[in-house]
Amino acid sequence: MNEHSNKKTGLIISTVLVVVSFLVLFLLQALLMPKYMHGITEGSMIAEYYQEPKNHDVIFVGDCEIYENISPAVLWEKYGINSYIRGSAQQLIWQSYYLMEETFKYEKPKVMVFNILSMQYDKPQNEAYNRMTLDGMKWSKSKIDSINASMTSKEHMIEYALPLLRYHSRITDLESDDFTYLFHKDTTTFNGYYMRVDVKPAENVPEGRPLGNYQFGDICYEYLDKMRLLCEENGTELIFIKAPSLFPYWYDEWDAQIVEYAEKYGIPYYNFLADADKIGLDFSTDTYDAGLHLNLSGAEKLSDYFGNILVNEHGIPSRKDDETLSREWDKKLAAYNAEIQRQYAELNSD
Repeated sequence: MNEHSNKKTGLIISTVLVVVSFLVLFLLQALLMPKYMHGITEGSMIAEYYQEPKNHDVIFVGDCEIYENISPAVLWEKYGINSYIRGSAQQLIWQSYYLMEETFKYEKPKVMVFNILSMQYDKPQNEAYNRMTLDGMKWSKSKIDSINASMTSKEHMIEYALPLLRYHSRITDLESDDFTYLFHKDTTTFNGYYMRVDVKPAENVPEGRPLGNYQFGDICYEYLDKMRLLCEENGTELIFIKAPSLFPYWYDEWDAQIVEYAEKYGIPYYNFLADADKIGLDFSTDTYDAGLHLNLSGAEKLSDYFGNILVNEHGIPSRKDDETLSREWDKKLAAYNAEIQRQYAELNSD
């Protein structure tokens, strides 16, 4: 074998070794990243959006007050509204903004709905919650900007770019889900809605403790402005809502600031906490965790109430004459109803 052949063989071997090494690292990283299929499923929500057809008329963004309190299935079944919730646990306002920004690269909804609870946070909060929003996003400038805005002092961009560096210690804590869902994941939500049918009444809900300062942070207003301008640029109506959760406490001083901002810029704002009686909510039966979030019964009531507003005050049309979309929703409603029956059967078996 001549020198040229030796060099060629060496190059082939080196290339194969590099490819194999990258493949092993890729598989190891996929194995070690949390799967969020059972238990804390909130970490799977953001990624599920990418599997959806991008033709929604209404997109919701925000924290658990969105994804646990609004049912897109009801919006479709009663009003023909095609909607999706891009929610995640403790979703901070800049994370909501960058999810909006990314969404507009995929579709142009008629309405973008933002739940305003996160206005209370003007600093990065918690890596675990950051991960449940950021890891699921596809790589884009929006994701990079969101990571930079969200990182706590102990987080590093390289660990988001190469999650293996962050999750390597899970090698000793692997569970069956890590292998079962290595190459695929099941859908854990219904167009972003997290369903719970159980009941835990709200009793002795504490009043909010007095705060030294009720003023929302400047950065929160900065991102509120960004949302407003982004929606204007894309011809999408922005709507603010406050979900009817009894806790965390929503102060009158906070609400007044949202009312003032909304009136200044002509943005519709619906405080559903103040409208709980009109909605027909009963916090002895319509919450599964003592008033923090609505259960299925409560979420369906709120969705029916808001759906009527979206149709009659914002002109969102019924899409039920779209045969393709109707077939998709027939499948989704079948899965939705099956999950209701499964959860009730599970409760009754306990």
